[in-house]
Amino acid sequence: MSWLLAALAYLLGSVSFAILLSRQAGMPDPRASGSGNAGATNMLRVAGRKLAILTLLGDLLKGVAPVLLANALGLGLQAQAWVGLCAVIGHLFPLYFNFRGGKGVATAAGVLLGLYPPALALAASVWLLTFALSRTASLAALTAIPLTLPLLAWKAPQALLPMAVLTVLIVWRHRANLRALLSGHERHF
Repeated sequence: MSWLLAALAYLLGSVSFAILLSRQAGMPDPRASGSGNAGATNMLRVAGRKLAILTLLGDLLKGVAPVLLANALGLGLQAQAWVGLCAVIGHLFPLYFNFRGGKGVATAAGVLLGLYPPALALAASVWLLTFALSRTASLAALTAIPLTLPLLAWKAPQALLPMAVLTVLIVWRHRANLRALLSGHERHF
């Protein structure tokens, strides 16, 4: 059952709201402009606030839905976390879009919401504070996601390994942003 749900989570995660919303609005693929990323931040840059918010909500939903379904089916917290990780992997490497997806932050936030809402509250607070101080979305994401791990280790230790893998993947997807941050060339809002 959990393998089937993991596959379903990956397929759901592969739905790119940024690309679909851009197509529906008659706009070019968001991976072809701005940061080249299929996510909410780049949608804000290239398509405006409305499509960025819709992208954010869609990406959150595809992270939380598989976790809540796993919970409803009686799977334990660790299995729920692995299922959530599969949704994020789908977002990063979407089957339907040549395996070129986003960076996974909003989908990971949805997973946190499904697993342990206080972890999402912590991540969102850190993200907002970091963004307010730096005006840099990548720095906010790179700060917020890893800081949830100690809280998960304390309150939901069985979810720690899949969430650590999730964190490594998100940091890896931000490697160009890390280089730009270190060289002082990262984009600011």
